[in-house]
Amino acid sequence: MVTAVDAVRTPCPALVRQSVSRHLDGDCGTGKPRVTKVSTPARRRGGFTLVEILIVVLILGVMAAIVMPQFTNASQDAKRNSLTSTLHALRSQLELYQLQHGDAPATLSGSDWSSLTDQSTFNGQTLGPYLTVAPINPMNGFSDVHVVSADAVGGDGVSTPRIGFVFNSTNGKLWGTNSKGDKVYNEVNPLDPNN
Repeated sequence: MVTAVDAVRTPCPALVRQSVSRHLDGDCGTGKPRVTKVSTPARRRGGFTLVEILIVVLILGVMAAIVMPQFTNASQDAKRNSLTSTLHALRSQLELYQLQHGDAPATLSGSDWSSLTDQSTFNGQTLGPYLTVAPINPMNGFSDVHVVSADAVGGDGVSTPRIGFVFNSTNGKLWGTNSKGDKVYNEVNPLDPNN
């Protein structure tokens, strides 16, 4: 049983046009009073407070500060691995070139990789190409070659800026350069700070 304190009569939609007195008195034509429970008004919140927003932003900032160095390390690791893979592929193509050209190393200099990217002829036989395009060092994005006459060691300086690779023209050996393109990449210790 619903008491007057718990309920309030609400208008019957079918009888809105009828007299107000009949509606308030009664049954709306059904024989039963129309009753709706009354509840205490709840406090409505229209949005977040400034303090709540600042706390969320602070938490996200702390989480980003924790996670970002891990992504940076992963990116550097990926570049190192990519350089190792690129050097392996280039060295195998340089060896193939030497085998097919009577142990003569390829002729590389500056941005000219044409002895590997173009077809060549040796003893009347057409050979190559060994590369489809000039390679790019994944550590620094440079493609130019610095030619030397003695083997390079990781950490050796490169006299020309923005160099991607160092090539020994006497024996056909190839090395990559570091992230700045100013030193030979240290393959023995990939975590060398000069890389």
